[in-house]
Order: sequence, then C-alpha cells, then structure tokens
Amino acid sequence: MASKPSVLFVCVHNAGRSQMAAAFLTHLAGDLVEVRSAGSAPADQVNPIAVEAMAEVGVDMSAESPKVLTTEAVQASDVVITMGCGDACPYFSGKQYLDWKLDDPAGQGIDAVRPIRDAIEARVRGLLDELGIPVRS
Repeated sequence: MASKPSVLFVCVHNAGRSQMAAAFLTHLAGDLVEVRSAGSAPADQVNPIAVEAMAEVGVDMSAESPKVLTTEAVQASDVVITMGCGDACPYFSGKQYLDWKLDDPAGQGIDAVRPIRDAIEARVRGLLDELGIPVRS
C-alpha cells in the first residue's frame, strides 16, 4: 500500500452511506488518507437527512455531490469499501475489498439515520486503526 493510502467508498446512489463514510474519513484522518466516494447509479443530490445527521456531530458534507463510479477510481484506490452495490463495482487484484452491511438511509427520518451514521463512524475508526492512521483530534 502507498505511504498515503487511498480509500474508495461505494454505494448505489452515492447519496448517503458512502458520503457519510467519506466525510468521516476525511474529518478523522485529514490529509493522511486520500478519500473517494462514488455510486453505481448516482442520485441527483446528497440525502439532506444524511447531511443533517452529520452536521449534528460536527461534520459538514453539505457541499458534496454524488459521483459516478469509474474504473479509474477503483484502480487508483488501495481499499474499496462497498455498501450494498452488489456486483456493480469492478474488481482488480491487489486491492483490499470490504463490504459493509449497513441500512440504507434513503427515505428514512433523522431518528433512523442517526444509528446508521454512528455505525459508519465506528467502522471508519476501525479502518483507520487497521491502516495505522492516527485519528485527528
């Protein structure tokens, strides 16, 4: 793995789970990790409830927008984390692939999105520990 690892988070719409994971990783690791997120069928905008849930914990992702998953993004990443996108993500040998089973925040209210947010934060913290990257305070 490169001295600065690159992580790609992928979900179907790139509007909720993958955006929250990318925002947490950026928030917790700063510039020690290159962070990407994408979707196999990107939505028109990031889920506003996900944005609200992240703002509650001091992470601003209001300026983000869904991005389409590209082969180049996968090739440029050391770790690819999928979240319910099935077989839509291209596979390249030499990459670390993880599949995080998480509920989809789409169509959910804030009370349902908070536990998803908290589960994502815990997994991102675990990933940083696995990568040997210190959490930024």
